Amino acid sequence: MSHMKHIKLSAFALLVLAGCSTTLQAQNSATKEFIKAPLAVVKKAPVSENELKRWSHLDLIRDSIPGMSVDRAYAELLQGKTGKKVIVGIVDSGVDIEHEDLKGMIWTNSKEIPGNGIDDDKNGFIDDVHGWNFLGDAVHENLELTRVVKKGDDGSPEYKEALAQYTKKYEEALRDKQQSDFLLEVHKTIQKELNKTTYKIEDLNTITSTDPKVAQSKEIMTQILTNAGPTFDPDSELKEYSKQVYGQLNYNLNKEFDGRKAVGDNPEDIKNTRYGNNIVFGPDKEEALHGTHVAGIIAQVRGNNLGGDGVSTNVEILTVRAVPDGDEYDKDIALGIRYAVDNGAKIINGSFGKSFSPHKKWVYDAIKYAEKKDVLIVHAAGNDGYNIDETKNINYPNDSEDNVKEFANNVITIGALNKEYGETVVAGFSNFGKINVDVFAPGEEIYATVPNNKYKYLQGTSMAAPNAAGVAALIRSYYPKLKAAQVKQILMDSGVALPSMVVLGENHNPEAKPVAVSSAESSRTAKMVNAYNALLMAEKISKK
Repeated sequence: MSHMKHIKLSAFALLVLAGCSTTLQAQNSATKEFIKAPLAVVKKAPVSENELKRWSHLDLIRDSIPGMSVDRAYAELLQGKTGKKVIVGIVDSGVDIEHEDLKGMIWTNSKEIPGNGIDDDKNGFIDDVHGWNFLGDAVHENLELTRVVKKGDDGSPEYKEALAQYTKKYEEALRDKQQSDFLLEVHKTIQKELNKTTYKIEDLNTITSTDPKVAQSKEIMTQILTNAGPTFDPDSELKEYSKQVYGQLNYNLNKEFDGRKAVGDNPEDIKNTRYGNNIVFGPDKEEALHGTHVAGIIAQVRGNNLGGDGVSTNVEILTVRAVPDGDEYDKDIALGIRYAVDNGAKIINGSFGKSFSPHKKWVYDAIKYAEKKDVLIVHAAGNDGYNIDETKNINYPNDSEDNVKEFANNVITIGALNKEYGETVVAGFSNFGKINVDVFAPGEEIYATVPNNKYKYLQGTSMAAPNAAGVAALIRSYYPKLKAAQVKQILMDSGVALPSMVVLGENHNPEAKPVAVSSAESSRTAKMVNAYNALLMAEKISKK
């Protein structure tokens, strides 16, 4: 439940970083230099609300925030240049293509006549004007481990592992349900006392009631709001938490539930491809929250005073709805990747993942197909706070059959950062691994589009991947001759160094101080994606 984790980590006023280069001098525009991590980052002031809404676009040196220097790239490197349009495939829960801040950025299939009920371009998908919905009317789904357990004990180690994880997750979900019910009760008590739907910490301070229930509720909510920070809305967040917990018990972990029935295909047969429909936000637009947020991070219109800003101005979003509330099917992901590739996507964002993948070969083949067609796949590392180099923590889909050697060079895996540069800059929920995570990007408290013309802060490696994909789209727009593998390499090589020591994973013991380790343990690069550096490097490489 990554977006319930709004825990702020206290920032040191001065962070001394070993082994990094000195601060940049004033720049001469003729010899633009790489942005490097300075010896000391002094936090200039608390982050203002406007900065928070677009912190991932800010610059480590100028703003003392570990953003991707997107604003600086536009101001200093892209002025007066024109790039070419790049199609970005969003394989996700669906996208609200009617959102006011995405409207002009949606891909349209020019070979298809809308609404005539005919497959004009003969690609097997009728009226696929803005993409395809491989889930049809399905919304909820089991976790893959639930599906493995449902099939029964076949004596395989996979079954034993799935059963162990299922049992553990089910017990956790029951505990979470108790906690969620309790917190909602506390919240209702406060609402009644304040006569308000939602409230801030200042409101709690006005409560003077001596009623023990009210006093206890005040104490609990004060603690939550203090930890969660100013963007936390108790009403929507606690309802969302409850929805997730009940969703786990009713759907994700419910062995009696069959989410696939609504789709009507055979998920075990990759050749059975005639299923789904062309309604890319799905049967309930609100359920396309995740995909709409991801699309916004990449493509929401820059500088129009609505919501946040997208990373790339020159993109078209092609929607592939393939990720339900629960775990995606390998078949949908494999066919979704191929669909995006066949319709001209040069970048595919995959902000999803799971711990079991019965038909991983189908997905591997689709990744290789994308590689052959020069398509970059940007994938989220996952939100368990695990080292995914350990076999027990593998996060699918991946680009390695043995979790060590890559079989393709077009997949880049992204971990998440928060906005405070220092030992705690890697978000606690972010997976890590010096073999299987490539680089980090902003992923905590990211403000972007959600369905029905709304905006919201969400967090997770799900938000870090599209931040990186947005930078990839900038490179592919202004340097279209560069190959997918080169773009991947540029995103990795041009990054700004993490501090030499970082804390990785969740701190499950609040009593103990989190232990920092060498940042070399975090990922293959120990770096943070930087748009400014990436464009400088792309320029250099394309001149060669």
